[in-house]
Amino acid sequence: MSRTTPPRPIDVEALFPELSAHRGTTTRLHPRPGRPGVEDSSVGGPLLWPADEPWPVCTEPHDHAHGRRPADIRRERQVQASVRRRDLDPGCTEEEAAQLERLREKHRTPAAGADDPLPLIGVAQLYSRDLPDLPAGPDGCDLLQVFWCPFDAHGPSGYGMLLDLRWRRSAEVTEVMTRPPWPEVVGFDGYVPEPCVLHPEQVATYQYAGLLPEELGARIDDWDAAQEEAREELEEAGQPDEADGPATEDAPRPPACYQYDLSIPPGWRAGGFASWHVTDPYPMDCPTCSAPMHLLLTVDSSEWDGGSGSWQPLEEQGLPPHPFATPTEVTVGRWGELNIFACPEEPAHPHRWSIQ
Repeated sequence: MSRTTPPRPIDVEALFPELSAHRGTTTRLHPRPGRPGVEDSSVGGPLLWPADEPWPVCTEPHDHAHGRRPADIRRERQVQASVRRRDLDPGCTEEEAAQLERLREKHRTPAAGADDPLPLIGVAQLYSRDLPDLPAGPDGCDLLQVFWCPFDAHGPSGYGMLLDLRWRRSAEVTEVMTRPPWPEVVGFDGYVPEPCVLHPEQVATYQYAGLLPEELGARIDDWDAAQEEAREELEEAGQPDEADGPATEDAPRPPACYQYDLSIPPGWRAGGFASWHVTDPYPMDCPTCSAPMHLLLTVDSSEWDGGSGSWQPLEEQGLPPHPFATPTEVTVGRWGELNIFACPEEPAHPHRWSIQ
């Protein structure tokens, strides 16, 4: 079933015509649980990986002998989903509680040395045919495959993530690896994605407010402040504080917010503009040629939340954020989003990323 983004609460270009110069498009991936195949764009699904090509591994020395088993993480999710589906008494039975306790145990694999290569987890694969806003790959490549290390143990701090992005020409893969390696244990549950099919949808998007021209940004800030005052008045009057849903004479549409309702949609998406809502914007230039990089892909911990509910697809109206807005079970940072950037001059140059 397709997913459809509702119309925006207001026409923001009618308020700020200058925004037309800062409009773009982004493709919302709308990952939802399913059974994707190697020929499908997916999150957490099987990858079109050549049988004769080595699987990507992490070679940075770090402890990866202690953590949770991926199979236990997925089984825990299944048990929790079963409990939630019960109409009566949503709590766990004694048997389920004991099972969950066992599944949450951490294990040690003595044979895994800190210097041993560690198989990366295949997070997603994206075919350019499915995603109109996915930036072009190098040398005619049409398939982007995303991997990461299941431990936060990299970089100067020793607590950073490790990403590995691979472009390839899908037509050149003749024999597919059917049993790719998996790490025995992982350091973080949120690095284990659930298999999801995609329902791509191209929508309009506008540049992050902090990167707009100063005068325009200041006017939008003033407008947002007025909207916040109106929102507080609604709360005092006992009306719901949600920017979605149809407006009527008896129930006028609640105030909107540029960041949460009008500029950048939440969830997994390809292309468009990056949000900088945690850190101030900073230059994201190519480490090889210094060209300003473009947003390639956003990996988000949720598809919508209380602040971004106006982006909730029409087909899923009325569903609560938990668990319906977390289909991939991927968590980035502290429930944030990962923005991955690519060089527009040479897509083969190394990627950069920011966690917001």
